[in-house]
Amino acid sequence: MRTLIEIGILFSQGGDYDLLSQASRKGALKGVAAVNADPARQITFAPVERNPEGRAESYGALCAEILRASSARHVVGCTTSWSRKEVIPALERHGGMLWYTAPYEGFEASERVVYLHACPNQHIVPLLNYVFPRWGADAFLLGSNYVWGWELNRVARDIVGEWNGRVLGERYLPLGDADVSRIIAEIRATQPSFVLNNLIGQSSYAFLKAYAALGREDPAFLPENCPVLSCDLMEPELAALDGCGEGNLVIGPYFADPGSNGPASSMEAAAHASVLVLAELIEQAGTDHPADLAKLLGSRSFRTPLGPILIDPQNQHAHMPVLIGRIEGDRFKPLWESDTALAPDPYLSRHDARLSQARPPLKVVS
Repeated sequence: MRTLIEIGILFSQGGDYDLLSQASRKGALKGVAAVNADPARQITFAPVERNPEGRAESYGALCAEILRASSARHVVGCTTSWSRKEVIPALERHGGMLWYTAPYEGFEASERVVYLHACPNQHIVPLLNYVFPRWGADAFLLGSNYVWGWELNRVARDIVGEWNGRVLGERYLPLGDADVSRIIAEIRATQPSFVLNNLIGQSSYAFLKAYAALGREDPAFLPENCPVLSCDLMEPELAALDGCGEGNLVIGPYFADPGSNGPASSMEAAAHASVLVLAELIEQAGTDHPADLAKLLGSRSFRTPLGPILIDPQNQHAHMPVLIGRIEGDRFKPLWESDTALAPDPYLSRHDARLSQARPPLKVVS
């Protein structure tokens, strides 16, 4: 007889970053369905779901509610770094573990979190090292006004300096703010080599539409001349851009194949992967107790929609492949990819400025 295991699902349905959170929710629920449909499994997952509706202050309370009101010890959830940091105290109080499935800014390693998407050495570092020799190192930095934007732009400033480039501007918008007119005017005046876009949701969509209009007015700001770089833009968001992201650059551990039935984005793939890894660990351990599962995180490779995944037992981050691509229609066309999955380095402790001007271990994708 299969053992019933309750599992928390904590993704917003609504709010400024709805398309991102819905992608992750879809992946998590697909993972649950895959586990439950597999006759070889020893467990059945029962989702215990809560909807924070995009309000950061709701995540902690709803995570605590899941852990108090059910037997769930594991929560797959959170999209923003703000929300992730909100739930960690609840996880600590109630003995839970979060499976976090979005790219994030690094500089964190909680024993209560398993990080199953890219950290800085797996996104911002290889992306900038790819762009600098091709377009130059003079940057204009954008971000939503919270930890993701702050930290990614801080890392970018350091790397720009290593390449003897200049930060020509740095601007932040509140989550959901779509007034980008001043930003566009500053970019036009400063003429950077590229724009690093760490805006999220509606702010990002408004900026990319306005930037495309700028490119139509002045060819110096077309993507082939001054691209916009994004570490957190996903395929399900492309429809919201009305074609205005065309030609700009993205990075991730997975790009969707429009002709397949696979995950539609890396966030969907990571959420699906987290449920599969969790199921494997529970069956291996014979329990869902987080401390027992943590001991097994580095024990082997796991087969997932992201490919074979190793998890570093010291920092609980996953090894990740790197794909750099260009937006073409409703897809990301791969330009380069890493030869192997990159080991996580969330604190950039192994980043060497002397090597920053060497290309990362990437290969052409034909």
